Amino acid sequence: MKNKTLIIGLVMLTACKKLIEIPPAPPTAISQTAQFADSATAMTAIAGIYSYPSNGTGGFTFNDGYLTQCTGLSSDEINVTTTQGNDFPEFYQYGVTRYTSYVLNLWEDPYYGIYPVNAAMGGIASSSGLSASFKTQLTGELKVVRSLYNFDLVSLFGAVPLITSTDYNINSQIGRTSVDSIYGQIITDLTQAEQVLPVAYPSQGHIRPNLYTVKALLAKVYLYQRNWQAAYDAADTVINSGIYALEPNLNNVFLDGSQEAIWQLPANGDYNVTKEAQNYVPYTNSTVPAYPLTTFLVNAFEAGDQRLQDWAGTSIVNTGSGNQTFYYPYKYKNVSNTAPTTEDFMIFRLGEQYLIHAEAAAELGNLGIAISDLNTVRTRAGLGPTTASTQAALLTAIMHERQVELFCEWGNRWFDLVRTGTAATILNAEKSGFQPYMTLYPVPNAQLQVNTMLTQNPGYN
Repeated sequence: MKNKTLIIGLVMLTACKKLIEIPPAPPTAISQTAQFADSATAMTAIAGIYSYPSNGTGGFTFNDGYLTQCTGLSSDEINVTTTQGNDFPEFYQYGVTRYTSYVLNLWEDPYYGIYPVNAAMGGIASSSGLSASFKTQLTGELKVVRSLYNFDLVSLFGAVPLITSTDYNINSQIGRTSVDSIYGQIITDLTQAEQVLPVAYPSQGHIRPNLYTVKALLAKVYLYQRNWQAAYDAADTVINSGIYALEPNLNNVFLDGSQEAIWQLPANGDYNVTKEAQNYVPYTNSTVPAYPLTTFLVNAFEAGDQRLQDWAGTSIVNTGSGNQTFYYPYKYKNVSNTAPTTEDFMIFRLGEQYLIHAEAAAELGNLGIAISDLNTVRTRAGLGPTTASTQAALLTAIMHERQVELFCEWGNRWFDLVRTGTAATILNAEKSGFQPYMTLYPVPNAQLQVNTMLTQNPGYN
């Protein structure tokens, strides 16, 4: 990891809105030895780990828009109409190299998030001022956060360094840990968190992980590992918990307090709410969006699908040869932090769990359950029941439903194409040039120079 990672101290972390109840006069400067002296200082430090948008030195740095943009361009979700001052077109044109700047962001940002997590776990473990139960609670939460970072890292790059400490002398020379070992650490962390986190959320809202947050991430991890029964069981627990429900109105899904939210962070930056809205929503409805939805994705929506109406905005632009309609991602609508509605940043939601449950059920041969799950999602979108009835047809229908339900969320479409082995066939049908090795991004050149133990992914010079 770069030296910058090591100077990210918990003293730089600030409490995020609505996360916890902090005493009226909380400490403003906390020494290294006092950071976890008591529950008040501990929670002040922990709060920054959940901040979004982050300040670039902790919090959910990874999800500042780059994940959805880069993977959306690499897959078949969005195009790019601006080339000034960025190398995003390289993702769309399959021209990503070790020197592509945003590849470095995708690699570094998760480690910027992992460092304060590891530091906090170390501080909690060594504290003599925290109760055993409080230590257990916070450590369980932090293992969920670390698991999410590791899951997305391994999905983007394959084998990556597994960082579980804050010792730079060690971390700077860790080579690539095998994919199986990374998944092993993820499952170990989540299994341990599963044993200690309660059903009730530990603070206001759905900001800090509870038991079902763990289950939701486990369901996704097991799905990617093709452990169908474990994925089914984890998603089944979330669906039948009685805590969550699909929002009948699609426009309410990403709002604060959404009944669909399993893990959702307050989002209110200095000048914008979410990075997604900032990046995707044009200034006016007559401006060409910087990242319009591809024709391929727009055409994937069935007639009458409310998701195209509610989750895709439109700009009508006179391009010189008449008016042209451009669609753009519009799940997050608030570009101003003074907007009348309050949007939060969604990490996990119930709609995804239904589709995980459906896919696992179909793979297990439980076709009736798979059909029921699929229809639940379709009904909310204003569509009729699926016509798929065989296992093969159902799996195809579920993948299609994931495409239109989860577009521009957490790289889901890109990861689906990769994990199902369909990336080359599907993407080359839309635009030529995709090669199988491109399912993993290259290790950034800057990291190869810093850490001589790293090796490059096959296919990249």
